Amino acid sequence: MAGTLTQAPPRGLPWSRRLARPAKGAAGILLFLAAWQISVPLVGLEPYFYPGPADVWTAFVDLMRKGILPVYTVDSLSRYSAGVGIGIVAGVFFGVLIGLNAFASRLLSPTINFLFAIVEVAWIPIFVIWWGYGYKTILIALTYVVFFPVLYNTLIGVRTVPQPLINAVRALGGTRAQVLTHVILPAALPGIITGLRVGAGFAFRGLIFAEIVAAKTGLGYLIFEGAQSHQTARTIVGMISVGVIWLLIDQFYLKPIERATIERWGLVTDAEQRA
Repeated sequence: MAGTLTQAPPRGLPWSRRLARPAKGAAGILLFLAAWQISVPLVGLEPYFYPGPADVWTAFVDLMRKGILPVYTVDSLSRYSAGVGIGIVAGVFFGVLIGLNAFASRLLSPTINFLFAIVEVAWIPIFVIWWGYGYKTILIALTYVVFFPVLYNTLIGVRTVPQPLINAVRALGGTRAQVLTHVILPAALPGIITGLRVGAGFAFRGLIFAEIVAAKTGLGYLIFEGAQSHQTARTIVGMISVGVIWLLIDQFYLKPIERATIERWGLVTDAEQRA
């Protein structure tokens, strides 16, 4: 029968594709570490100036044994989570509120564009002058860093919703709340997700700089303190920790949100997902 002659597609192919990218990434990391280790004797500099992978590993073990790295990592993540959470909620709220009012949108858009364009680290020294060193300054800085990208992209998303869609819902008897929840917010969500991703990235960079300037704990402080005390291996441990944490945030926080929204709606092509 025809059904018995049909060959089932190979089941291992999807798993091989899933494993191919991590395997390539791991191979690239190993190649980089090998080149780094080989370069150490060739450069011939002192370990405090140019440490090798072995020196960095020793510093990592020491920081873990003393409990410094886990505590600093938790401190950084708690500051980051609080700042990003407040910034997202405030940015979406005011973005929708301003976007629904054409006059307010025209009035405030130039100011929002201006503030959005200012590099986030430029504000941190001013925040230190206003609020001093410590958690409060870092939280305000991170909230600011997240707020304006989310506000800007939410405002654009709300203002670009096609008017015929809004008119169609109103013609069918939809209330203003139904127009907001069933038309405006879903249509603006890709813009909101874009603002969330941009804000989350800016906040992570701002966190490290803020901890260098205004904190006595955290990964940013670890990077700065290691450089100040000529413990370069510790500085590199902090830098690697920052990179690993960002990869985890991107993989387990940002990408699932994208898959649940803009990728699900077909706004990201297969080629872009494979890139």
